[in-house]
Amino acid sequence: MSGANQSSVSEFLLLWLSRQPQQQQQLLFGLFLSMYLVTVLGNLLILLAISTDSRLHTPMYFFLSNLSFVDVCFSSTTVPKLLNNHILGIQSISFSGCLTQLYFFVMFAIMDNFLLAVMAYDRFVAVCHPLHYTTKMTHRLCALWVSGPWVTASMHALLHTLMISQLSFCADNIILHFFCDVPPLLKLSCSDTHINEMMILTEGSLITITPVVCILVSYICITYAVLRIPSTQGKWKAFSTCGSHLAVVSLFYGTVFAVYLNPSSSHSAEKEIVGTVMYTVVTPMLNPYIYSLRNKDMKGALRKLIGRRTGSM
Repeated sequence: MSGANQSSVSEFLLLWLSRQPQQQQQLLFGLFLSMYLVTVLGNLLILLAISTDSRLHTPMYFFLSNLSFVDVCFSSTTVPKLLNNHILGIQSISFSGCLTQLYFFVMFAIMDNFLLAVMAYDRFVAVCHPLHYTTKMTHRLCALWVSGPWVTASMHALLHTLMISQLSFCADNIILHFFCDVPPLLKLSCSDTHINEMMILTEGSLITITPVVCILVSYICITYAVLRIPSTQGKWKAFSTCGSHLAVVSLFYGTVFAVYLNPSSSHSAEKEIVGTVMYTVVTPMLNPYIYSLRNKDMKGALRKLIGRRTGSM
């Protein structure tokens, strides 16, 4: 059997939460609900602040608004289904629903990856070529820097989703996770998955590692440029513009690498899920607060936005 239409599995069971003790289930449900609401609220505030304050209509905040939008979508791909299943007392997700969730999860994860690289390049130009920033970071270039990753991420997600859809799933349909991800589905398949694994190691690695390399190169150049500044105050001012982005990059890639690059023998399934929660739920929740708390312009825009909303009530 090689086609999805020959598979005897019509749905999958997402049993991670239901396998926990009853009291722990309620605690985890409340935790996921709280984090999701904070994620949506925080990122929507960032989007509203950037769109309503003309001072923030710059390339850096344009990329940040796209990151906030992607973060809301990223969390919305997995968390609402988890919450819905717990409320209704079900654990199932249809075969087509699983593939749909997989597609959007992969797409938004790759978009996060690319946007962090684009933002690193933006900081590189701002620090290393400040006099040419406005001429280099034009509106057209910024639009290309965002639209290109959207197309690439969509095609990458479509490729892996279509390849998964061609696999057969014969009997076992239990996924010990809270959403449909590529590795658990490959483990369940009764088809030969060597082509899928090869594509993950080649095309998938290229798509994932290229932004990481761009970030590393950008920050090597930034560090070199900052060290050449004679005054300590000048060094701090130049490097402080990158602080928020560095914090987000460290949080995102630290948890991603902990999940996918550690040998399987060195961590349990529970630890893997904790790591996945960190970059799929916790990181999108913290991103807007990392950027707003370290940024005077953003804090000013948020105060103005909240004051305007309060005054109109």
